[in-house]
Amino acid sequence: MATVPPKRKEIYKYEAPWTLYAANWSQRPDRRFRLAVGSFLEEYNNKVQVISLDESAQELKASSMFDHPYPCTKIMWIPDNKGIFPDLLATSGDYLRVWRAGEPDTRLECLLNNNKNSDFCAPLTSFDWNEVDPNLIGTSSIDTTCTIWGLETGQVLGRCNLVSGHVKTQLIAHDKEVYDIAFSRAGGGRDMFASVGADGSVRMFDLRHLEHSTIIYEDPQHHPLLRLCWNKQDPNYLATMAMDGMDVIILDVRVPCTPVARLSNHRACVNGIAWAPHSSCHICTADNDRQARIWHTQQTARAVGNPNRAYRAGDDHQALIWDIQQMPRAIEDPILAYTAEGEINQVQWSSSQPDWIAICYNRCVEILRV
Repeated sequence: MATVPPKRKEIYKYEAPWTLYAANWSQRPDRRFRLAVGSFLEEYNNKVQVISLDESAQELKASSMFDHPYPCTKIMWIPDNKGIFPDLLATSGDYLRVWRAGEPDTRLECLLNNNKNSDFCAPLTSFDWNEVDPNLIGTSSIDTTCTIWGLETGQVLGRCNLVSGHVKTQLIAHDKEVYDIAFSRAGGGRDMFASVGADGSVRMFDLRHLEHSTIIYEDPQHHPLLRLCWNKQDPNYLATMAMDGMDVIILDVRVPCTPVARLSNHRACVNGIAWAPHSSCHICTADNDRQARIWHTQQTARAVGNPNRAYRAGDDHQALIWDIQQMPRAIEDPILAYTAEGEINQVQWSSSQPDWIAICYNRCVEILRV
C-alpha cells in the first residue's frame, strides 16, 4: 500500500546560529524547496548555509554550510529552471564569487576581480544573474561602476569543467555609489539592465549601445535609491525604494521620471521588494518594522473570493493582502495579514513555486504559503 506524503504546512521556520540577511530560492526543478542564506556578522568571518525542506520530517534543515569573507550583500542561485547547468550559486561582498553546490561540501569555483593591479577592492553592493543567458552576471559597486561578467560554466561532458569568468564590459553608471543592478526582460531579456545609486537616479542601459544611458527616474530630494526590481511578467514596470523611505515607487519606463504609483502604507523604512514570478499584478515589499507586504491580485485572490486583490507584507510584523488594480489611485485597506516575530530584512518570492515566499528576520527564515 503506497504511503501518502505528509500534507505541507502553511509556514516553515528555520533558525540559524546567527543573524541573517542575504537569501535566495533555488530554481532547479529537482531542488524546489531549497534556499541559500547568508549571515550578517560585523566581522570578516561569515557563513552561507544551504537549507532544504525535509519532506518526511516536514522541517527545514541545513544541508551545507561554507565560510564567506564578510557578509554577503546578495546571494543568487543560477537561473536554471530546467536543471541543465551546473548547480551553481553566486555571492557578492568584497568580490563576486561563484560556488558549486554540494552536500555536504560546497566549493568555490571562481573569484572574479576586475582590479587585479591593486590590493584594494571596491565592495560590491549587489549583482544580478541574467535569466535568458546565465553566462552573464552584472555587478554594482561603490566605485560608481557596473561590471558585466561573462561566465564559462563548462558543459557537462563526463566530468564538469571548472567555472571561469572574464570582464565583458565595465562602465561608470552613476555619479556616486551604485547600490543595485537588475537585468530587464525587455528586448529579448539579454542586453538591457537598470541600476540605482546614491545619486538618487534610476538609469537604463543597453549592452548593444553603451555610449549612452536613459534616466528613468530621479528622486526629487536626491535621496539615494537602494534597490530596484523588475516586474517579472511586464518589462515596462519596475519598483525602487529610497534610503530611509517608507514607500515603494512603481515606475513605467514608457513614462519616465513620473511614478505610476507609490505604495505608501509602510510605517517604517522599506527593506526589500519582490515581484511575483507568475503575475504582473503582485509585488511583495518588506520593511524594518517587521512587516512584509505582498501586492497580489489573481492567485491569492481565489482564496478570498475577489479576482482583483493584492497580497502585501509590511509594517507591524505583518504580511498584508491588498487590491492593487486601482493603481494609480491610492491603495488603503488590507484584506489579510501575517505577523512576523522580528524586523524583516529580506523577502524572496520563489520562481519555481509562486505560492511560496521566504522572509528573513533576526536569525530566522520563514517560508510562507501565499
